[in-house]
Amino acid sequence: NAKEITVLMVEPGKHPEITKLSNDLDSLQKAVSIGADYQGLIELISIDDENLILCNEEGKLIGLEPNRRFREDVICGVFYVVSQDSERDLTSLSAAMQDRYARLFWEPEDIDAEEVNMLTLYRLLPL
Repeated sequence: NAKEITVLMVEPGKHPEITKLSNDLDSLQKAVSIGADYQGLIELISIDDENLILCNEEGKLIGLEPNRRFREDVICGVFYVVSQDSERDLTSLSAAMQDRYARLFWEPEDIDAEEVNMLTLYRLLPL
């Protein structure tokens, strides 16, 4: 398990950038909690077989700034694109994947609070 991994950091209102994260639970929880009042829970969202979005599970609920739309949702707060190995341990993003996801998330999105509120409400409703 690598001590430090190279990832793509995507902050609200900014272009993505390559950065390094310490690959331990405490450091990862701090990383997804930038802008929050307390250290939040990690959520991993699968992009494909190897790549994941690492974000704050409670981003919407605790009022983190809306960041990017992804599939049918909005990710709030800073998030990171990371890879995983066959044991599902987090690993560095390859140069090709850094480039691919930097292009995908390049443009900051203007997402209003109403859209986030509607998605949050929708998620909380029983099926």
